[in-house]
Amino acid sequence: MNEKKNIRTLSLEELTAYFATINEKKFRAKQVWEWLWQKHATNFEDMTNLGKELRQNLSDNFSLPAIHTDASQYSSDGTVKTRFKTYDGHLVEGVLIPVDNRQTACVSSQVGCSLSCKFCATGYMDRKRNLHFDEIYDEVVLLNEMAEKTYGKKLSNIVFMGMGEPLLNYKNVLKAIERITANDGLGMSSRRITVSTAGVAKMIKQLGDDGVKFNLALSLHAANDKKRNEIMPINETNNIKALIEALNYFYDKTKNDITFEYILFKGENDSIQDADDLIKIYKQVPVHLVNIIEYNPIDNATFVKPDKDATQKFMDYLAAHRVNVRLRISRGKDIDAACGQLANKNLEPSAVN
Repeated sequence: MNEKKNIRTLSLEELTAYFATINEKKFRAKQVWEWLWQKHATNFEDMTNLGKELRQNLSDNFSLPAIHTDASQYSSDGTVKTRFKTYDGHLVEGVLIPVDNRQTACVSSQVGCSLSCKFCATGYMDRKRNLHFDEIYDEVVLLNEMAEKTYGKKLSNIVFMGMGEPLLNYKNVLKAIERITANDGLGMSSRRITVSTAGVAKMIKQLGDDGVKFNLALSLHAANDKKRNEIMPINETNNIKALIEALNYFYDKTKNDITFEYILFKGENDSIQDADDLIKIYKQVPVHLVNIIEYNPIDNATFVKPDKDATQKFMDYLAAHRVNVRLRISRGKDIDAACGQLANKNLEPSAVN
């Protein structure tokens, strides 16, 4: 028996064509499309304005493998970490981050990761598979529902900074963003979306060729190749020179904002020499902002966060050299929801919603 086709992989035109083959009226396809992408049905029985026979036909011929919320955990600072379960039993995590007037969703793009960055808990996991575009879409839908339920506000921003490397799941990430920003999807602005990469130069250029509308963040974390090779093995095949070239290409093609993410590690990348190296790169790329990020401890790594004075000294030096720099305060540290901490740990039963 052939495996059923995921109905959400069909375009509206393909769906309409299918309905024609079973002698159903054209408007039925539009109704199903709305259930899939705007009313967020998770099974065919939810589609209550369709007849029972039609719902059965869809169930017999198609699958609807939506992800579901497995558990949620609440931080003392208002951050909510949610663990999602896929149709085939994999677990991924997403985070809702409420700050001021923003409700930001941090979403995952892969089950695990293949890049092995030394400071990131996900990097110590195996990559099981890519998330499908509709699963990424589901993450955003569920985090948006969480935002409305918990804070009475819709999501304002989306960052692809969760589990996995988005540019190694290129087609699914772009297709998910297409659906998220579509008028017959979630209708969110692409300018409110940021895709973060550890630095896949070839795919950064591809983003430029594809004329994407969203913003790009590079996880830099070290400003010379020797140090970056040690903490981010991807740098051995995508060195800083290649990334500078790719980022300039991306900006020339799109004019979209580029951000550098830079986690400070005590005694590793927080010296004035490191700051000088960062300034040199900053001057070669039209960078909108450098985010200095607090290091968040994980079980497998021995990095240490610098003290506040050392962090401030580093930032002041950058600012004195006309670098647009900001300290990004990590949220959700008490529930392992902060930058670099997502690892599918067991959620404490008392904190599960």
